[in-house]
Amino acid sequence: MAEQIGEVNTVFKLIGPDHKIVVEAYDDPRVAGVTCHVSRAKTGGISGALGIAEDKAEASIACRQVGPISFTQPLPQQEEVFSERLSVLFKKLRIVRIVDRKRNTLVYLTYSDRLIDGSPKNSITAVPVDRSTPIPVK
Repeated sequence: MAEQIGEVNTVFKLIGPDHKIVVEAYDDPRVAGVTCHVSRAKTGGISGALGIAEDKAEASIACRQVGPISFTQPLPQQEEVFSERLSVLFKKLRIVRIVDRKRNTLVYLTYSDRLIDGSPKNSITAVPVDRSTPIPVK
């Protein structure tokens, strides 16, 4: 689950919450010591207040080492580590972790998809892991 750590209003709405950009923190559940911060648009107004608005398919991600990195178990080469609904039925924000074995680096990609038509808008970040701690891969 995401932890919202901040927000800024972008459009004033007379009725319902304003449109905003939210910043959320996600701790990688399988990699201790790595946190991803994601900024994304959140639709306000009446539809936003009722939870039926569809948020824009735009997000930015930055993942960093925030403590000693350790692994609870071997990681898949590629794995979806977080997802969050951006609309009632059709759209999700996804964060995928990809292991770059050659460079001993964890690469995180964020994008959104729809049931019918996804978006090519995406953002990527990488967390290098010290060579003395090889990343265990399944």
